[in-house]
Amino acid sequence: MYQRIIRPLLFLFPPEWVHRTVVLLLRVLFAIPGVPHLFRKHYCIRRPELARTLFGIRFPNPVGIAAGFDKEAGIYNHLAHFGFGHIEIGTVTPRPQSGNPKPRLFRLPKDKALINRMGFNNHGIEHFVAKLKKNKARVIIGGNIGKNTDTPNELAVRDYCLCFEKLFDLVDYFVVNVSCPNIRDMHQLQNKDSLTEILRAIQDINLKKDRKKPVLLKIAPDLTHSQLDEVIEIVQATGLDGIVAANTSTGRDHLGSSKERVTRIGDGGLSGRPIREQSTRTIAYLHEQSKGTIPIIGVGGILDPAGAMEKLNAGASLVQLYTGFIYSGPAIAKRINKTLLQQS
Repeated sequence: MYQRIIRPLLFLFPPEWVHRTVVLLLRVLFAIPGVPHLFRKHYCIRRPELARTLFGIRFPNPVGIAAGFDKEAGIYNHLAHFGFGHIEIGTVTPRPQSGNPKPRLFRLPKDKALINRMGFNNHGIEHFVAKLKKNKARVIIGGNIGKNTDTPNELAVRDYCLCFEKLFDLVDYFVVNVSCPNIRDMHQLQNKDSLTEILRAIQDINLKKDRKKPVLLKIAPDLTHSQLDEVIEIVQATGLDGIVAANTSTGRDHLGSSKERVTRIGDGGLSGRPIREQSTRTIAYLHEQSKGTIPIIGVGGILDPAGAMEKLNAGASLVQLYTGFIYSGPAIAKRINKTLLQQS
C-alpha cells in the first residue's frame, strides 16, 4: 500500500514540505490514546535473538534511524513505534542555524535516492536539551554533534565539546560528524591533525565523568584506502568506541537519472541505492583492516532486508537508514528484523 499509493501521493509535493508534514502528523497521531500501542503491536518485533550488545549498550535489535530524520529531537519516541532499535538525533550545533537556502532536498526516484544540502539546519543545543528533558526517551538515543557553519575550523573543537557536555546526561552514545559535505570547509576537519584534536578534547571530557559515554566517528564514503587507514589509526589512538560508515557521498556515479536533472540540482550529499556498494566496501575494508576490533554502524543505501544483511555480513554490528524509510515505507525495520530471525 505504501509503495503503490501513499508514496506516489507524497512524491507529488516538495520533499522538505513532506518531511515537516509527516513529522507533524506523527505528533498528532501518537497523541491519540491507544495508537502507539497499535503501532508497536504491528511493527515491533521483540525477540531476544535480535538483541545486540555494543560498546556496553544492549540494543533491542540492530536497525536504527540515521541522523537527519529527527533533526530537532522531536519524534524519537514516535519513530521507535515503527520497530527501530535506536534513533540518532541531529546533527545538532551549539547555536541555532537555518541551514542552506531552499530548495535543498531533492528526490531521484529512478535511483531511489536523495540529494540534500540541508546544512545542519537545527534549533541549537539548548532546544535539544529542553526536548530531551521534557520527553523521556523510551528508545536508545544517539546524539550526532557538529559545528556551526560560521565557526572557523580552528575553533571547531569548542563547538563539539560544548554539544558533548550539554547532551552528556541525555543521550546513550555520541557520533562526531565531521563528514557532512554541505558545511563549508568541513571536509578539512577530516585531516589527521584536526580530527585528532577534536576527538582528544572530547575524550578528555569523557574521562572526567563518573561513567564514560560511547563516542563514535561518522566518516564519508568517499575516503581512499590510505585515508581509511588513518581513520583506523585515529580511532585507536583516541580510544573511540566505533565508526559510523558512512555519510552521504559527493559522487554522482551510477545514476539512472538524467545528467541534466542531476546538474540542475547541483551540490549536495547523495544517499540511497547509488551509494549502497560504496558504503559496503568502506565497511568491509574497515572491518578487515582493524581485524574486527572496531565496532561499525553501517549506513548507506539500505532499502530492503538484503541491503541490511549485506552491511552486517561486511562487518557492521548495527545498521541505520534514512532514505530507505522514505522509499520503502514504515515497515522496513520489521522486514529486516524478520529476515534476521529467519536466518538466525
